[in-house]
Amino acid sequence: MCSVTSQVVFVGLDYHAESVQVCVLARDGKVLVNRPCRNDWRTITAAVREKCGSQTAVEAAIESCCGAADLADELVGKARWSVNLAHPGYVARIKQSPDKTDFSDARLLADLQRVGYLPRVWLAPEEVRELRRLVRYRQRLTKERKDLKLQIRATLREARQKPPAEMNPWTKVWQVWLRKTAVLSPNARLITDCRLARLAELARHIRAMERLLAEQTRHDPLVRKLLTLKGVGLVTAVTMRAEIGRFDRFRTGKQLARFCGITPRNASSGQRQADAGLIKAGNRGLRTVLVEAAHRLMRYEERWMKFAARLSLRGKPVSVINAAVANRWLRWLFHRMQPGELAA
Repeated sequence: MCSVTSQVVFVGLDYHAESVQVCVLARDGKVLVNRPCRNDWRTITAAVREKCGSQTAVEAAIESCCGAADLADELVGKARWSVNLAHPGYVARIKQSPDKTDFSDARLLADLQRVGYLPRVWLAPEEVRELRRLVRYRQRLTKERKDLKLQIRATLREARQKPPAEMNPWTKVWQVWLRKTAVLSPNARLITDCRLARLAELARHIRAMERLLAEQTRHDPLVRKLLTLKGVGLVTAVTMRAEIGRFDRFRTGKQLARFCGITPRNASSGQRQADAGLIKAGNRGLRTVLVEAAHRLMRYEERWMKFAARLSLRGKPVSVINAAVANRWLRWLFHRMQPGELAA
């Protein structure tokens, strides 16, 4: 039995939908408990209290996965534990054994927490997680819309149908031509009409999601501050709010840009120093809106126009210039979005 003094134990939680493997380590690394429990915060805390007592301080770690944040919130708010989310990719790399068991995974998490090597990720508050659900749902709708448009254009290429040169794709005039003039086989016409109907439905859903996003962030100070900046619209602002959450959780603007996936990936070896495109980490939807914002900045902001022009004179391709503008702008924005600046 643990002492009821200011004893600290370290708990690793290997999360599953129905159960959670709970491993408790003492400060010296001794295993006190390692057994499965029902996926319920009361059952988990009871298993720790049974061995260590109710007065023992708990520092817990749980891999970030679907449902883990909600359990972590309950353990923090109701059990008064200190809980950290762990990056699953980095934890997997730390393992020294190819074998995978719940027993060993829970112990590894507890041990990483004990020695201070746990690769942590941010435990976003519930309101930010709810906003993320809405933002990511809209992203899925827009991806489906993009895929449908590509499929319709592919059908036109198969049928060797070309609209008049003066028509821009997806305008009302272009869509009238597609419905009434384009010559398609019976099956191609049936499928295209179904796709057009789905596109109209998606447009309604996307507009509804954007109205809901505007309503839910109407009083959010960070979103309101972002909307005052040139080149930033509602979708960009709420996506940054949902995915970044708080700007002050990063130490530097460079760290923030790396989180957003708009910094170059180093591919150096020996005397060879090279970049290998953008890093693969980060949320793709967030990176997309930042690159789109960079496009707008280069059109409307003189500072970024000049910066892009200098890179162009050095022979940089357009894709690199866009990413560089997004990177520099986000690092500048880091300082503008600190709590003191938001209150100003």
